[in-house]
Amino acid sequence: MPSADNRIDRRDWGLLVLLSVLWGGSFFFNGVILRELPPLTLVLLRVVLGTIILLPLLRAARIEFPRGLSGWAPFVAMGLFNNVLPFALIVFGQTYIPSGLASILNATTPLFAVVVMAAAGEERLQARRVAGVVVGLIGVAILHGDALGFESRQGIGILLCLAGAFSYGIAALVGRRLPQRVPPLGTATFQMMASAVLMAPIAAVVDRPWSLPMPHPSTWLAVLGLAALSTALAYIVFFQILQRSGATNVMLVTLLIPVTAMLLGYLVLGEPIALREVIGALVIASALLLIDGRVLAWFSRASASTPHTIR
Repeated sequence: MPSADNRIDRRDWGLLVLLSVLWGGSFFFNGVILRELPPLTLVLLRVVLGTIILLPLLRAARIEFPRGLSGWAPFVAMGLFNNVLPFALIVFGQTYIPSGLASILNATTPLFAVVVMAAAGEERLQARRVAGVVVGLIGVAILHGDALGFESRQGIGILLCLAGAFSYGIAALVGRRLPQRVPPLGTATFQMMASAVLMAPIAAVVDRPWSLPMPHPSTWLAVLGLAALSTALAYIVFFQILQRSGATNVMLVTLLIPVTAMLLGYLVLGEPIALREVIGALVIASALLLIDGRVLAWFSRASASTPHTIR
């Protein structure tokens, strides 16, 4: 269960970094796939293949399926707000704007999550958390400052990606109300199954996937990477953090995604890192420390324990 003070332990910080790498890769995979496949077909393949990958693991773990409409209802809601809507909105947004800008806009998710959770009365609107999210967004803007220029039709893509981030914020609230007795693997699988059922008729009517030309093998590799790494594995990690550290904390991953994308570009692709990017990463790191609160509490205790000289 989440801690009373909304702090994150060392293990979950590590899981957040791993999740940022897995989800950061989704923007790259989307960019490759959209060259040959329409957005709704991409989303359908993502959730269907993610379900196929997770189902054998579910059976091996002997996790039972939910029973009845009441048992499935929370997973259908999670699938709608955490998969179907944000996946579709962000992918459509990426047809108007670059993947880098889409990842920046995705970093607004913690701000939406903080507001949604506070409006629903689930968490207190703590000043340090709001300040931390704002500082984090400033860091993201610094990190990709040259990608923030607006061109024709970019406004549509920006609004679509922001709508996707808002949907993730609602998903944070829905995730708080998921059955706690269900293991993370079960939660990931059930919401993915619900997403596939919701997405299939929409993609069938709009895109008619069976009529599309066969994609290039590189596109299929990107689809498999998106489904296996950025979806199936990512959601197992996501729901593990959600159960342990709470809904608002798990959404902090979106602040980390631009940083991990920068590091992956440097380590894997040999892309140079500019001074601006280093400054942006440091600002984001300070934002995460501010949101976590333990460093502030340590300084507060240290200040209180320091003897004061009376003059």
